[in-house]
Amino acid sequence: MSGHSKWATTKHKKALIDSKRGKSFTKIIREITIAARIGGGDPEGNPRLRTAILKAKDVNMPSDNIQKAIMRGTGELPGTTYEELRYEGYGPGGVAMLIDATTDNKNRTAPEFRQIFSKDGGNMGESGCVSWMFQKRGYLTVDKNKIKEDDLMNIVLDAGGEDMQTSDTGYTIFTDPQSFEAVNTALKKNKIEPSYAEITMVPQTYVKLEGKEAAHMLHLMEALEDHDDVQNVYANFDISDQLIEQLVASK
Repeated sequence: MSGHSKWATTKHKKALIDSKRGKSFTKIIREITIAARIGGGDPEGNPRLRTAILKAKDVNMPSDNIQKAIMRGTGELPGTTYEELRYEGYGPGGVAMLIDATTDNKNRTAPEFRQIFSKDGGNMGESGCVSWMFQKRGYLTVDKNKIKEDDLMNIVLDAGGEDMQTSDTGYTIFTDPQSFEAVNTALKKNKIEPSYAEITMVPQTYVKLEGKEAAHMLHLMEALEDHDDVQNVYANFDISDQLIEQLVASK
């Protein structure tokens, strides 16, 4: 799990850096618009919209941008209509990959994804080819110096969490999607700010990568996540924390 966890943390830090240039705004605005279109413009009754707004605030998006995105979703303002699609494929070493995308032109998006895959030794697959390897779960990480293991376990279980794993540096908490918000809220009420928190697709098994395959895998992840149509990328690679740090630092 260490490779996946480290990449998640690295991705989160990268998103905060990108936000300073407005790079992440496009993705979050699309998510707010779609969430409002599907579940309505009131975040109190729309958990998906509420989560998207929290992401927007996390990267200091102006309130006016958030409100306009909501209004485009509810139809109060004109705007582009986006379609949600999921693509599946394989990365270097046979790593299973899921890509959640929002696009206004799927005839453009799919060929662009194929080109990105091919540059790093991967390939697109048919629908259903790897999705069975993933399970939708709430996923949170907490630094080890913030709380004792037993105390954290009690908070997590009382709030409806399913499982907790401990490493040398921190704790990884898993929930079902319905309990994610309750667990996240319980942590914050106890003055514990998770270093990473989201509903994600967790792999059942992992593929260990080293050397060139690891480098190509991380480059493929970055290339896909940098694409404007991509909302999330999930993969079952296992790359050591040390190697991820080296590869990211070398860019």
